[in-house]
Amino acid sequence: MMMDQSGFDLGVFVGDLAFDEDSSRDDVSLEGLEQELEECKNDDVVANILSKGTKLREYAKGVENDVRQVELNSIQEYIKESDNLVSLHDQIRDCDNILSQMETLLSGFQGEIGSISSEIKSLQEKSMDMGLKLKNRKGAEVKLARFVEDIIVPPRMVDIIVDSEVNDEYMRTLEILSKKLKFVEVDTMVQSSKALKDVQPELEKLRQKAISKVSEFIVQKLHALRKPKTNIQILQQSVLLKYKYVIIFLKEHGKEVYMEVRGAYVDTMNKVLSAHFRSYIQAVEKLQLDIATPSDLIGVETRATSLFSIGREPLKNRSAVFALGERINILKEIEQPALIPHIAEASSLKYPYEVLFRSLHKLLMDTATSEYLFCDDFFGEESIFYEIFAGIDQYYIPGPFAVIDEHFNLILPNCFDATGLMLMIRIIHQHQLIMSRRRLPCLDSYLDKINISLWPRFKMVFDMHLNSLRTANVKTLWEDDVHPHYVMRRYAEFSASLVHLNVEYGDGQEAGPEGGKTQMHFEELLKSNTVTFVEELLLEHFSNLIKFVKTRASEDPNSSSEKPISVPDVEPLVKDFGSRWKAAIELMHKDVITSFSNFLCGMEILRAALTQLLLYYTRLSDCIKRIPGGSTLNKDLVSISSIMYEIRKYSRTF
Repeated sequence: MMMDQSGFDLGVFVGDLAFDEDSSRDDVSLEGLEQELEECKNDDVVANILSKGTKLREYAKGVENDVRQVELNSIQEYIKESDNLVSLHDQIRDCDNILSQMETLLSGFQGEIGSISSEIKSLQEKSMDMGLKLKNRKGAEVKLARFVEDIIVPPRMVDIIVDSEVNDEYMRTLEILSKKLKFVEVDTMVQSSKALKDVQPELEKLRQKAISKVSEFIVQKLHALRKPKTNIQILQQSVLLKYKYVIIFLKEHGKEVYMEVRGAYVDTMNKVLSAHFRSYIQAVEKLQLDIATPSDLIGVETRATSLFSIGREPLKNRSAVFALGERINILKEIEQPALIPHIAEASSLKYPYEVLFRSLHKLLMDTATSEYLFCDDFFGEESIFYEIFAGIDQYYIPGPFAVIDEHFNLILPNCFDATGLMLMIRIIHQHQLIMSRRRLPCLDSYLDKINISLWPRFKMVFDMHLNSLRTANVKTLWEDDVHPHYVMRRYAEFSASLVHLNVEYGDGQEAGPEGGKTQMHFEELLKSNTVTFVEELLLEHFSNLIKFVKTRASEDPNSSSEKPISVPDVEPLVKDFGSRWKAAIELMHKDVITSFSNFLCGMEILRAALTQLLLYYTRLSDCIKRIPGGSTLNKDLVSISSIMYEIRKYSRTF
């Protein structure tokens, strides 16, 4: 039932509100009021009340009435909104019913979701379990497949190993067989498997067949090395190295057979190379030129001392015993190929022993280099090289080293050529450097041994020269000659040779650094004295020509000088030269030969003299071309080509 809001009077229900002033009079205590008032005297409200003289009770009553009025106003507002509140209440109740239904529905959903979650978790666990089983089965399948692949013996492989020739396909099949043999030998799982009992006998038969076949094949190839005129290096590189895996297979699966093959190779190469070097040594021994004998010493007189002395060229004319000369060129040709004996023999050539020594050791170096690299590559064993070259002691089989030693031990005690011995020492030093650059140690011990044997022999021959000077008889050595005494010349040539060969080597054996300075000093003296001698020699035969060239050849015939060069000034010179230039050159040639006992030095001096003469005559010819009317002398001029031809002819005589 709704009320008329406009006629509603709240005062009818609640009456007038009034405070009972005396209701609590007996209970109120004023103790402490004065103190509280004192504390509140600074409050604005309190101060305002006190200043206006309003009583506190009246003020409180007014506040209470205001509060009551506000409350009544709120109630009035609530009554005005009562319809809305009733509607809101109905809506809340409907919502509550709906939410209750939803709660029931969601509770059902929650139960179903919990059940689904349990099922999903169960499925997830099953899936993980199945995945693990699948992974394990795949791993087992891979291992099983690998096992089957590694242990099975395909028919094709059997056919190749048993019936096919040894070729590239055979090598590949041999590698597969090797893997299977290693598989059954090493893998513990295989050794405990039942499949091994079926497969192992077949693998063993294949192993034995393969070992037998490849070993026979390699031995046949080794026999080819023994054929005459076989190029061993080409056969090794182009044939044997293609089948290097055969050696690896034999090492791994047939050690005893490998040792037999290894021994066959060592025996073959030992005999082949030893025979090769023995044959080469026999050939080069025929090319040897004997340089010195035990009596070819500095202090030994040149005359024969016995009626039974073998006639030979006088020692003082055999300068190669003491003078180094062109023999030093062997050190510049250290890398040249070895001599080919039959070609040299066909040309009737002879060589000092150091040339044969270099050639023999050049052949040794190249052969050792090739063999060492092959043994390391083919067999993987450096020791095989030393067994081949040094020989096998237990079987008393000599190697190439022994063959060369046998030859050298015969040559060295009969070598009295000190210059040749020093050249061989330097050759060995150069060969050691070559092998060092090749980074190969295979000849270190051998070259050291040769070097150690050369030095004592050189010392012995050197002491023989010194003793010959100590014991020399001055009276028998005396010669009344204008030339340098042959003993002095020998000593100078021998000393210069040793200085030249040793000055660059700090081995402390002979010449120190000061030796090089001494050598340079004498070379400079030789040059300056050669120039002086050449001028004196030319002045003796062509003084007028030289005087004219030096004083007037550079003048300009067309100048306005008082007396320019004319044809009559040069005509006597031209005719004199043309009439006797060849005879004069022949006299110069004889003069040089008799003045210089050292042929090499004399050749250089004569060549210098003839070259200077050519320059003087060329300047004279150029001067004549500038003279007016000089062409009238062309018929008397000697051509430059004719003079050069004559110079070359005399050069060849040396």
